[in-house]
Amino acid sequence: MKRVRRTLQVFSLYSIILAACFATSSGLAFAQEVESAEQQLIEGIKSGERVELRLPDPETQLPLDDLRKFTEVFSRIKDAYVEEVSDTQLLESAIKGMLADLDPHSAYLAPKDYEELEESTTGEFGGLGIEVGMENGFVKVISPIDDTPAAQAGVQAGDLIIKLDEKPVKGMNLEEAVQLMRGKPGSILTLTIIREGDSAPREIKVRRDIIKVTSVKSRMIDDGYGYVRITQFQADTGTQFQSALNKLKQEYGSDLEGLIIDLRNNPGGVLQAAVATADTLLDEGLIVYTEGRIQSSRLRFSAKPGDTMADTPIVVLINGGSASASEILAGALQDHKRAVIMGTQSFGKGSVQTVIPLDDTHAIKMTTARYYTPNGRSIQATGIKPDILVRPAELKELDGQAFFTEADLSGHLQGKDEEKKKSAPGADEKKKAEAASLANRDFQLRSALNLLKGLNILNPKGPANTGEQEATQ
Repeated sequence: MKRVRRTLQVFSLYSIILAACFATSSGLAFAQEVESAEQQLIEGIKSGERVELRLPDPETQLPLDDLRKFTEVFSRIKDAYVEEVSDTQLLESAIKGMLADLDPHSAYLAPKDYEELEESTTGEFGGLGIEVGMENGFVKVISPIDDTPAAQAGVQAGDLIIKLDEKPVKGMNLEEAVQLMRGKPGSILTLTIIREGDSAPREIKVRRDIIKVTSVKSRMIDDGYGYVRITQFQADTGTQFQSALNKLKQEYGSDLEGLIIDLRNNPGGVLQAAVATADTLLDEGLIVYTEGRIQSSRLRFSAKPGDTMADTPIVVLINGGSASASEILAGALQDHKRAVIMGTQSFGKGSVQTVIPLDDTHAIKMTTARYYTPNGRSIQATGIKPDILVRPAELKELDGQAFFTEADLSGHLQGKDEEKKKSAPGADEKKKAEAASLANRDFQLRSALNLLKGLNILNPKGPANTGEQEATQ
């Protein structure tokens, strides 16, 4: 008897069942392929051939009961739901549910959602100006964006939104809530929020507007001390950051005595923008790396030679609204001991989302990796802990009687610089006073400035630093 060895692949059970459930052209083609394989098997047995079956790995197969349950629910909805629902609508809802149940950041992107995601990375879109997520069924404010209607109305990081106008948020998904927050510029939306420390919910009225986010802002905050505020990481933030540093150095006339980078309430953004910003301040070494299940999600980003602010001390301000790309920058500078991190613990979003196009108009945004700081720290759900904890505070200067000094004595010896100090302040002095007033209104910022001044007293860079350093009062 003729013995011919033939190996046949047995198709996975769930593939066969799904092909039977959805009688599309591809499903019918797959069913025909299965039927052909079965026919080959029967013919081989009849002809006396030796037939080997290669069975699928049971560990990789979906349980039959779960597949039956899915098809049963699908069928019941089609037959008995109060209104007729199309197959397309049901399948799209199933896709949305699969992704939404993974984590708060994975989502199915229909055409409008895809457009809005692109808008948020380029810096112009309509709405309130807040970065939000879901927590216990409510919308949680990760951070308000600077100079937007939400920030101007008093919305704060950590606020829980429980109602949008008269519509309760409980039961909505994040996509539905965001759609309600967007609207015609000039229209008013009433947010009902719960804020830590409040005994009752409060209402905040926010006027919608076209949101134009300026990624990087800079100014001199004191003589020789620069301040750079990064509101959000967009595609060109790295270039804007480098330009801001050049402008500050040009204004001062030489290298800065110190730099403050403000990442408070920065919700993150484009990963590569955070890498480019960190690269500006590092001369070498790893900036961040990502680890995922697939090879394409395992990435490493390192600094190229050249530190724009070499030998300039840096303080980075963070808080609970600093998330994602902000934490990448803060973590890299902290691990390389290139900056002192000050403020409060950051948000703790240590995952990377990848947008995977399905066709020209649809995509999925899915968490594909976790990111790690250069020292191998994962900050997922733990955040960046500041080197120096400084909580927000309001300080009031105590009224006190002015001290009687040598200069008040009649007939005192003339001091060397006495007449200079008595002269009226010029334009430069007024400009410095305005910059100092900003630090006086912001306790965390003032603490950062005083730290930089203290570092320069102990470690002067050169002759320019040997003079008196005046702590901001």
